[in-house]
This record gives sequence, structure tokens and C-alpha cells, in this order.
Amino acid sequence: MKKQLFLIMTILISSLMHSQDSLSHKNEKAKVFGVSPSKKTKNVNGVLLKYYDEIDNEITPKKVNGLGLGFNGLGIFFPVLLLVNIGSINSWEINNADFEDLPKKMNTINGMQLAIINMEPTVTNGFELSLSSNISAPSVINGVSVSPLYNFHHTTNGVTISTFANVSKKCRGLQVALINVCKDSKGLQIGFWNENEKRKLPLINWNFKSKKEKL
Repeated sequence: MKKQLFLIMTILISSLMHSQDSLSHKNEKAKVFGVSPSKKTKNVNGVLLKYYDEIDNEITPKKVNGLGLGFNGLGIFFPVLLLVNIGSINSWEINNADFEDLPKKMNTINGMQLAIINMEPTVTNGFELSLSSNISAPSVINGVSVSPLYNFHHTTNGVTISTFANVSKKCRGLQVALINVCKDSKGLQIGFWNENEKRKLPLINWNFKSKKEKL
């Protein structure tokens, strides 16, 4: 009898806690305008203004349906440093790093991302325009990414266009830049110098079979 009462009480308490969680989740209304960093900003149907980038283990994941604006002034120095080291592109971290799972805490932007630089883990579904995208942060672009300097992505599904370099771990689509580098490619590379897991070629390079398909 005591065991049955204990079981009933446990079920009632767990049900009450679940209902409270559901209510609190429903009461979390999406904002039309949000700022970041901010623990109160999680869902935005409109515009997100990001004035500073959080590091991976401190990031509060945000979902944006609309426009993400990034104005982290500190990040403007990174493209200059990379420009000086353009000759040693093979030593850039994203090129040599082993494949690893993307972090669980990632922003999601469904729409457009406009930024000086992005240094937070982000999945962009749509269009991305930045001075130098996704430095020191794993990211995914499902769509089109354009930069006057560099594009860095963990995964590219679509098109990346930049002046100097496109660097990705996994590519499914088209890379267009002075230098294009991808470790797991399926698609085309057009530029002065192109590298994938199969070959290194000037002007144009290709691979239409991914690593999994080769196994």
C-alpha cells in the first residue's frame, strides 16, 4: 500500500512539474527585436542585434526568424591577421582539425545574417553576408554565403563566394574564391587554387562522391 501511494505521489509530482514546464515554454513569446548577449533573448521573429560574441560554453542559443545583425567591433582585427598569413592557408586551424560533432549550443538564423564578423556557433538557413564569417566558431550555411574577405564554415550546403578564401570541413555545392579548401567535398571549386580530399588544381576542381559514398 505504501509503495502504491509513493508511486501515485511520484506520478502526480512529475505531471505537475511537466505541466508547469509546458506552461512556461508556451509563455515564452518571441520578440520582434532582441539583443545579444542576453539570457532573456532566445526567440526572435524580427531583428536580432548582436553587439558582442559569446564563447561556446557560455552561449545562450538563440533562434531568429528574420534578420541577424552582428556588430562586434573587436572581430574586425582577425581578418587583417589572416590576410597577412594567406600564404600559409594550409596551417589554418579549420583545415587541419579532425571532424568533430558540432556543439549542442548553436544559434539558428532562418533568413539573413549580416555581420562584421561571426564568432558564435551558428546555423544559417538562407543568406549570409559578413566581412569575415565564422572565425574560431564552427558553423553551418544552408544557402548562400558572401564575404569580401573570407568564408569559414564547418559545413557548407549551397554556395560560398569570397575574394580571398573559402575554407570548410564539409562542402556540398559550390565554392568560389581565390583559394578554396575543403576536406570532404561534393561539388565544384572555382578559383586560382583549389584543394579537396581528392586533388589540388588551379582554376577548377571537383568531386562528386562524398567520403561516405566511397566506402
